[in-house]
Amino acid sequence: MEPRQMADSLRYVLMGTGPFAVPSFEAIRQQMDSTGDEIARVFVRPLPPVKSRGGPPPQPVREWAETHGLPVDAPASINDPETIAGLNELSADLLVVCDYGQILKPDALQSARLGGINLHGSLLPAYRGAAPVQRALLSGDRETGVSVIHMTPRLDGGPIVATRTTPIRDDETSGELEVRLSDIGMGATLEAIALLRTIESFDTHGTLGQPQDPAKVSKAPRLSKAEAQIDWSATGREIDCLVRGMQPWPVAFTHAAVKENKPPLRVAIREVHTEISAADPANVGRVMEHEGLAIGCGDGQVIIARLQPAGKKEMSGLDFKRGHRLTAGQQLIVQA
Repeated sequence: MEPRQMADSLRYVLMGTGPFAVPSFEAIRQQMDSTGDEIARVFVRPLPPVKSRGGPPPQPVREWAETHGLPVDAPASINDPETIAGLNELSADLLVVCDYGQILKPDALQSARLGGINLHGSLLPAYRGAAPVQRALLSGDRETGVSVIHMTPRLDGGPIVATRTTPIRDDETSGELEVRLSDIGMGATLEAIALLRTIESFDTHGTLGQPQDPAKVSKAPRLSKAEAQIDWSATGREIDCLVRGMQPWPVAFTHAAVKENKPPLRVAIREVHTEISAADPANVGRVMEHEGLAIGCGDGQVIIARLQPAGKKEMSGLDFKRGHRLTAGQQLIVQA
């Protein structure tokens, strides 16, 4: 690939699949009229095989690109030699990657004159991996943010070019926080691009930006359904963070013994409130004296505001309590 001459305008290749990328990609598109920039291609993950009548899962970036008439590719691997050859032919100045789902190897990163940048949903080096927003909530963090990094072959390991921070609201779910962070990410992405316009080359070993501190690295692996089971011996805040962090998927759950001689009922827990009181291990998992549905936990009690029994519609905790005639002192929660 012949090196491109330095120019005020930039030629992009965008790589993303999920909804987190769309606001930043749209911000890039909207400023093209004023900057003379160009989007050469949009890469998304290939659609998985359809396993149900509901059709393939949504791909927000694909839908966004097709709406605006942008060319879309969906290679099985971005690192295949044929795909790399196609990337080189695009003669891009910059790769912009967000919520893509594939790790770019050196040959892919080097296909663009200025290399690649990635928008990540955490304050790196915290929460490297696939579920940074959820892990911040599950950990009980009070603040989070987004980072734009210069991409390297190490996952989320490149130097930080731009950041934005925001407090985590006490009633915020992972889904709600992710939407906010995707909007906040627009400013960080455009700031990083503005910085890149001022340089002639992008050192692939990471000379631009703030190096990440290896001592502060933490991981954010994908969530599992097993992690969503509530441990009622935990503190009220830990339970609240689990409930909010596991939405919209896989949703926190517990098992309730509502009828004698019947298997425990699996119940999804969607909203709770906490009340701290004298801790008593004997109360863990028991119905507490309260006008609503309160369950004893490690440091007091958790009031279940909204829940959904298996096979039923969502309802209030109070309706569930009345419907099953639950009484104070009853051992409701079991480990099934």
